Amino acid sequence: MTNHIVLFEPLMPANTGNIARTATGTNTKLHLIEPLGFQLDDKHLKRAGLDYWDTVDITIHPNLEAFMQTLTDTDELFLISKFADRSYTQANYQKQDHEYYFMFGKETTGLPEEFMQTHRELALRIPQNDQHIRALNLSNTAAIVIYEVLRQQNFPGLEMVHTYEHDKLK
Repeated sequence: MTNHIVLFEPLMPANTGNIARTATGTNTKLHLIEPLGFQLDDKHLKRAGLDYWDTVDITIHPNLEAFMQTLTDTDELFLISKFADRSYTQANYQKQDHEYYFMFGKETTGLPEEFMQTHRELALRIPQNDQHIRALNLSNTAAIVIYEVLRQQNFPGLEMVHTYEHDKLK
């Protein structure tokens, strides 16, 4: 079982850098769908990813169609959007032989409406008060979703306890 975060045409390097850090810390693969709103050597991207950038398992796709062509029969794609009827906590992410892909839209416009309409059954949302904000921050949203996925999977390969080098409570 492998998890993937997919960013459709991300615009803000700091968001992508923060998501890259989350991906590295959770053994999650990161996919970026071009065009990007920044260069991969952007100083803000590197600053947000800090010294983790060289450990990010990242794939760049030239467009949405090219990304979609990489998916196989055992891949499950979920579209994370405020235009969804089902909560991200209602999906099951525990099939051992599956790869799970979570696609997040561009910060300003989300995922393309036609794509969302075509794949409505794949859409999940994080509950929020839409009367007060347009959307949650992209990097926060990615972290919320991936940690729910990992919780359902019992946090595979992640350290559940960490102690100080010189733990005086022992």
